[in-house]
Amino acid sequence: MSAQQGLILLARSGYAARGVVYLIIGIFALLAAQGAGQPADSHSSLQALLAQPFGNVLVGLVIVGLLAFAAWRVLQATRDVDHHGTEFKGLVIRGGLLVGGATYGLLAFFALGLLISGLKRSGGSGGEQTNDLLAHMLSWEHSNLLVYLVALVPLALGIVHIIKGWKASFEKYFEADEDVMRYVRPVSRFGLIARGVAFIEIAALLAISGSSYQAMHPPGMKEALNGLEDLPGGSLILMIVALGLIAFAAYSFAEATWRRINMDVPDAPEAVARHFR
Repeated sequence: MSAQQGLILLARSGYAARGVVYLIIGIFALLAAQGAGQPADSHSSLQALLAQPFGNVLVGLVIVGLLAFAAWRVLQATRDVDHHGTEFKGLVIRGGLLVGGATYGLLAFFALGLLISGLKRSGGSGGEQTNDLLAHMLSWEHSNLLVYLVALVPLALGIVHIIKGWKASFEKYFEADEDVMRYVRPVSRFGLIARGVAFIEIAALLAISGSSYQAMHPPGMKEALNGLEDLPGGSLILMIVALGLIAFAAYSFAEATWRRINMDVPDAPEAVARHFR
């Protein structure tokens, strides 16, 4: 196998790993909508996966996939393999890809910590460190303005996901015929819009809470799903979003299978090798 083929395989395994994480989040949210549990976030989903038979092996595979996905996101951002360009819109997209790479890289290291310790509570110390850092930041004067600025990130991500799903702009990256896309298209659109709704909910929680949540964990996917459940008709809304997150997992698996993985950039294998040094 050539270096380029290996990179393509790693990128596809990364999309599949993201699909596994969102599939578990969606299933937990669906169970919560039916009154059979509580919503989960990416950390909780990995803990649940570790608790399954052969959980160590499963989490180990997900770690490899998440690291591969993080590296692919970095390559997309720094080498512009999808040709977003250097105009303002392209730079914003590439910046988002870079942030996504960092996020999935951190999630992979969280999963590695779980795997090494073998204890579900291993995620607790990370949360405490996050809260300590957050409390320190929120002790600054006008720190609520910082919270509102942070809220703009999930808000922007949510809007981008909804637009991407509505316009089905993801299709230009797929190498599949219409017989496949007739099924992939509606599922992917639904999944992207649902994930966008969840991101906007996270932004709303941040904006509403302002600087008042010094003692609580910063709101994330789990809190967003809980917030949806608390709305009038919340169980039905949560069920729809849960099905949407499962659809997003299906979209990720479709990307793992049919997405065009561009490597037509100079010294792409060498560039990735430098990122792993």
